[in-house]
Amino acid sequence: MYLTTTTPNIMQGVSLISRFMETPKGTHWNAGKIILRYLAGTRDCGIMYASTKEKDLIGYTDSDFEAKLDGMKRTSGYVFHLGSGVISWAYKKQPIVTLSSTEEEYVAATLAACQAVWLRRVFDGLKQKQQGSTTIYCDNTSVIALCKNSVFHQKSKHINTRYHFIRELVSNGEVHLKPS
Repeated sequence: MYLTTTTPNIMQGVSLISRFMETPKGTHWNAGKIILRYLAGTRDCGIMYASTKEKDLIGYTDSDFEAKLDGMKRTSGYVFHLGSGVISWAYKKQPIVTLSSTEEEYVAATLAACQAVWLRRVFDGLKQKQQGSTTIYCDNTSVIALCKNSVFHQKSKHINTRYHFIRELVSNGEVHLKPS
């Protein structure tokens, strides 16, 4: 797990095999060896932070729509970068069972937006206030439309109210969703 902080591209694989730590099987051992071989082969690769004038916080969010063998909850992830380097990322199971790909991506976008708000507050505390809204790229156009227009009540009434927080962030101009 320590290596995921310095090598975020192994996050998904490590996250998936760590779910089976209590009762590992041979396939999990083999997956772990593949990750270690990948790390040995990419020892010189990593995140580079170069000095740039660009200081805007930009995020990306995505999730999967595959029913996993270890439960019906989907996984989602986000990554944020500032200037030239990645500063925050996560890949984890969603806290709820979703009914459609739009709801799944909506939950993922809300989790990413909450992280964006937190990062903006951290930068404010460091006297590095972010100008304008934080752009989050999402690959689901239905989610973008749902965040901008609350008229889609019939399509979103079953979504837990806490995930509609993203609508408030979009209307306040703190977050701006764009198609990726």
